[in-house]
Amino acid sequence: MQKRMGEAVARVARKVNDTVENKTDSLDLANCKLMTFPVGIYKAMRSVTEGIHHISLANNELKSLTSRFVTTFSQLRELNLAGNYLHRLPEEVTSLLHLRAINLSRNRFRRFPEPLAAVAALETIDLEENEIIEVPAEKLATMASLRSLNLRANPVGPEVRLLVRPLVPFDLLLSPEEPIPKA
Repeated sequence: MQKRMGEAVARVARKVNDTVENKTDSLDLANCKLMTFPVGIYKAMRSVTEGIHHISLANNELKSLTSRFVTTFSQLRELNLAGNYLHRLPEEVTSLLHLRAINLSRNRFRRFPEPLAAVAALETIDLEENEIIEVPAEKLATMASLRSLNLRANPVGPEVRLLVRPLVPFDLLLSPEEPIPKA
């Protein structure tokens, strides 16, 4: 077990070092079994955080995202957090002025993460396979840049299905309605 943990830490360190040394605009820490975002990465990446535009933390075991993560990587354009255990986002997400796409599919959200409604540049929100029942339609309707909201495989209420084009000027992706079983 300890050997596997050591290998995982080494893999994360390698990926971080590659990003720093090559000054790439992406950090891919998907599938690294992370339970939290490693604090040491902030120091290791201090010189390049402003240039990071894409981060993938998909398929880890994250239960939360800290405000420090959001404020450190303030230039993010794409954030992939699919396949974690997240159920909320920090309020500081509203400060991600350049964020265009966020993938929160396969997490544990029970309600739409409202801080996202204040991210003006956001074009794509993927919330497929969560536990979302309600969606703040009025807030979403004010998101001028939003082009696509994926709510497939969520137990959304019937009122969400009634959101029609004039109210939401973006593509709303929902699972087909289940037929009502006959008694």
